[in-house]
Formats: sequence, structure tokens, C-alpha cells
Amino acid sequence: MQLEFSGVSKAFPGVQALSDVSFRAEGGRVLALLGENGAGKSTLLKIMSGDIRADDGVVTLDGQKQSFTSPYDAIKAGISVIYQERQLIPAMSVMENIFAGDLPRNGAGFINRKKLKQDAQEVIDKFGLNISPSEPVGRLSVAYQQMVEIMKAYRRGSDVIAFDEPTASLADSEITILFKLIRELRDEGKVIIYVSHRMAEIFQVTDDIVVLKDGRTVASFPTAATSEATLIKAMVGRDIGDTYAKLDRNTEYGDTLLEVKNLVTKKVKDVSFTLRRGEIIGFSGLVGAGRTEVVRAIFGADKIISGELILEGNPVKFKTPADAIAAGVALCPEDRKEQGLVLFRSVKENISIPVLSRIRNFIFLDKKQEVTLAENARAKYKISTPSTDKLVVELSGGNQQKVILGRWTSGKMEIKLLILDEPTKGIDVGTKAEVYQMVCDFAKQGIGVIFISSELTEVIGVADTIYVMHEGKITGNVKRAEATEEGILALAMQE
Repeated sequence: MQLEFSGVSKAFPGVQALSDVSFRAEGGRVLALLGENGAGKSTLLKIMSGDIRADDGVVTLDGQKQSFTSPYDAIKAGISVIYQERQLIPAMSVMENIFAGDLPRNGAGFINRKKLKQDAQEVIDKFGLNISPSEPVGRLSVAYQQMVEIMKAYRRGSDVIAFDEPTASLADSEITILFKLIRELRDEGKVIIYVSHRMAEIFQVTDDIVVLKDGRTVASFPTAATSEATLIKAMVGRDIGDTYAKLDRNTEYGDTLLEVKNLVTKKVKDVSFTLRRGEIIGFSGLVGAGRTEVVRAIFGADKIISGELILEGNPVKFKTPADAIAAGVALCPEDRKEQGLVLFRSVKENISIPVLSRIRNFIFLDKKQEVTLAENARAKYKISTPSTDKLVVELSGGNQQKVILGRWTSGKMEIKLLILDEPTKGIDVGTKAEVYQMVCDFAKQGIGVIFISSELTEVIGVADTIYVMHEGKITGNVKRAEATEEGILALAMQE
């Protein structure tokens, strides 16, 4: 089995997304497709899956030229792409999503629900997950929804499977299961394409690497014959060195900004901590530990059953996120698509949403100020878009995340507390370094930062103090200088 791209090019209005891209992916090997946001990875996957058509070039599968007019054509040809943004039907069950488009039927033509449940359970057992086939997908965590997406592609028995940032929402135990399955698929002779910004994963699970930059193929290596530094230099065009060691950190903290006392919600159990002005505290733990639920409660998005929040020495009760924003609290949510963006509005409108009342000329919106805010954010975060009038839904996942970051750092917000929940999910290594420094810069301005990440090296490298959670409780905390991955994992699994 062999998948080959020859001279593939694709242009959108104002953007040449791909230019003469050529490489080959062999069956029985895992190929990593790397590049910064805007390098062309997502466009290439969409061509491969039949979502869009190339302007020039040829895609061949086992020597046969392919010309897909829809994703259905690609699936029939044996190609599945698992996108970073989930493509599930929330109201339908796990089993219905896994077998969507191919539901087993009885002799009368009705859905054979007994067989559907049995077949879905076999797939779930293969993944070793504690999920009921009958559970509505919309009730699952983001991590488990991602696993359902992966199970759906696995069930099809595709000859070519592409994974787009598959571990972004997964815990370490789930990543282990995924990597085991990827190796099994590889050993069956399937073509596996793996897109990720996590360097450790690339060296752990892939055999070959292709690097894209500005829509062109710039390098290819056997994984065993290259290094992380070489790959990063190929992607970003420069040596970024030790990202964490180079950070210009805040070393002086102010008085207490936030006190959380005995916080209880449906999923949080008696959580207490303090945050000083200029301090960065990190939250770590396995997926489902309650990290996101803690910050949602602080932000007024989840109901607090009991406990107390004290901001700048004064007890506060945020009934809604609007109350929190008015008090100077900002949140970049974990699920940007569902919770952080208005997808069918422009980049400009998404950036200006929280400050509309501050950029008015009498009763009218000051369009000039709105454009300035958006252009400043585009320049600062290198948002890859031909225009800030472009709809956010048309951007890559990484660029969507940059829009959210740009929203809160527009210069019109008076932020006291910045909450970042998985802020680098889907962001390339070069921009990650910029985000880390941005977080440190906010701390140097006296702003308190809560930083949540599933990447242990990231939370250790950025946060001053790390709080570790397990099943809704804080099981311990550790200073950065004393933190180790092994120690944090031990706390994360502590009852």
C-alpha cells in the first residue's frame, strides 16, 4: 500500500496554501506531517479526504490516480481522516456514531440494535475504554469524544488513516492505548499519517517525517536519523533553543489576588488555593481530574454549590461569565470551537466581542478601532488569514486558538486574572514559545495567571507553582524548581 502526492497545489483567495507538494507515504510505516500553523497540513488532509480539490497535481493510491469529489468517495477508496475538530453527532449514542453511515440492519431493513451494540462493544473493548455503547456522545468528556472519533475511523478498516492532533485532549493512559493501536495498524500494512505539534510523540510513534513550510515540502527524514532541534529549525526557519530556559520570567510577586476556599461544584470537591499578583500557577492531572471544572466555576460558567471566591480581598459571586469579565477575569477555554468562538463570524468580530462597549463612538461601533485591534492581534500572533474579515470557521485549529489569545490581549481589556485552559493545543512549536513568553509578560505586569495543560513538560516549564488534581480534589502542589514528571504523575494518580 502506498499513498503519493505529486506536485499538489491549492490556492484560496489571497493565500497560496500549497505549492508543488510532493512526498510518498508507505504502508507499514507511520509518517509524521509537520509544520507551523499555516504551513498547509490541514489543506493537504482536506484534499486527501475529499473535502476540497487540488488546483494542480496528482494524488495516487497504490499507483491509481484519485480524484475525490466528496469525503464519501475517499472513505469508499479506503481513506479516513480523523480531524482535530470532532465530527460527531452529540445527540446520537456512541454506537450510532461509530457505525454512522453503515448501521447493521435486519431482514426487514430496520436497524439491528442488538448487533449494533455488540459490534460497538467489541470496538470499545479493543480500545480498553469504560464507555457505554448507548451513552449519548454529547455527555462524554472532550477526551472520550475524541476517542469515539478515532474508533469510528478504526471500525471502517481503512487502508489509509490520517490523525490530526489526535492526542490534544487525551490523558497519558489514553495516549498509550492510541499508540498501541497505531502500531498494530502499521504492522497490518496500513498507511498512517500523523500530524502533531508534540515533538516527543513524533519520536515515539513515527517512522518517517515530512516537513511543510509556507505550503511547500522543505525536508524529509527517517525519524531515527534526525533530532528535535533539526525539525524545529526546518519548521520555523530558526533555532529556538531551550524554550523554557530562555523565558524572561517574573521574579517578584505582589499581594494575594485570588483566594479559592473550599470550592465545591458537581465535579469539584473542596478545592482551595491562592494566587498572587504576578504569579503563574499551573494545574495538572489526568483528563477528567476536574481542572477545567475549577476554572469554569471561577469564571461563572459552572454553578458553585459551596465555597468562597475572594478577588482582591473582596468576596465575589459571578453568576455569569459576563460578571467575571466585568471584574477583570478572562478565560481561554479548553474547547475553542464550542465555547470560545463564534465560528460564522469574522476574525475581527471574534477579537472585538468582549470590548464592544469600549470601542464605540457615541452609540455606534468604531469600525476603525475594531480593525486596529484585529490587525494588532493578527500581527502579534501571526494569525494566518488573508483578511481579518475572514470567517473564523475557515481557519485552521491553531489559528482559531490564536484568535482567542488575541481577543484577551487586545489592549482594551483591563485584565487582573487570566485563565488559560490548554492554550497551546494545536499550536506549532514556534508559536508555543511566543505564547509562553506572553504568559510570563502578563505575570510581569502584575496579572495573575492560571495555566492548565495536559503536557507535563509544558506546565512544569511555565508555571511557578503546580497544583495537581485527581477526581475533583487537589492531591498536592509543588514549586517549579522541585517539580518532576514522575512526581506529578504520582500525585495525579493518588487517591
